[in-house]
Amino acid sequence: MRHYNIPIFIPELACPNRCIYCNQQNISGQLFLPSKEEIIEKINSHLLSFKRPYIAEVAFFGGNFTGIEIEKQINYLELVQPYIKNKDIESIRISTRPDYINKDILDILKQYNVKTIELGAQSLCQDVLDFSERGHSVEDVEKAAKLINDNGFELGLQMMIGLPLDTLEKSILTANKIIHLGAKSTRIYPTLVIEDTKLAQMYEQGVYKSLSLEEAVDWCSKIYPIFHDNNITILRVGLHPSEALINSKDLVAGAFHVSFRELVLTKIWEEKLLAIESNNSKSVIISVCSKSINQAIGYYSQNKNLLKNRFKAVKFKSDNNLKEFEFNYILE
Repeated sequence: MRHYNIPIFIPELACPNRCIYCNQQNISGQLFLPSKEEIIEKINSHLLSFKRPYIAEVAFFGGNFTGIEIEKQINYLELVQPYIKNKDIESIRISTRPDYINKDILDILKQYNVKTIELGAQSLCQDVLDFSERGHSVEDVEKAAKLINDNGFELGLQMMIGLPLDTLEKSILTANKIIHLGAKSTRIYPTLVIEDTKLAQMYEQGVYKSLSLEEAVDWCSKIYPIFHDNNITILRVGLHPSEALINSKDLVAGAFHVSFRELVLTKIWEEKLLAIESNNSKSVIISVCSKSINQAIGYYSQNKNLLKNRFKAVKFKSDNNLKEFEFNYILE
């Protein structure tokens, strides 16, 4: 059955402080809270495009949903209830800050059919959080995660790689803590340097050096399997490609690519396939599951082309007895 998400962007107006990397207006092109009419129109237009049968959820994301005035939160949530009653939409997902979660808020969210709560953890290393001026602690994330899990919600935890003071080892530590805290899903975002942010000033002054695209892909290729092997759903790898980012209008520096996830999966498969001992006198036939065949071949056939330098010929074929990231090969 197809799963659909109806995204409703709630900008950062409810955030208590501005992190050094954040300029959501430049990233999203949206500053003001959406009106009732805009939300209803968006839900209706999405529903008309869905192919049945389907499972759909409305996702309020982009800022600090539970930091909005309670009345506004309820007003937004109430808009979705008729759709849930009619079974056009199954549930609601929200994203928010870990320091804006408490039992009273969770009671309200449960009343209005919120199923999933995503927290912007970004890092679970306190020095990284402090330097990024997140305004919350690792302990805040831990407490919020426990409350969310204990009250029957599905927990998502988002992380960023390449923040100031971050290292590959710290990002791997964050990934493992996300698993330990009971998250069912995650998003992995490379840090981007956006115009009109404190991070942009630091970058221009030489205080901060962003990850290159190659470095960010390499980091994510090591983090992605950690989540995959622990059955954590990886909802996104890389920031959503808004027009401003695609045109580089507001992007100062950082690892942005419209096919970032595909680059990461290509890298994971590259490391697996290059373990096959080369033999220029023979052809290699590699079997992978149909879901993974394009990833194994690689972005613009990158992995296949690498293997062509190591074998007389290279062929990929589907074998759905294999799981994702599994492969077999024969030499002929």
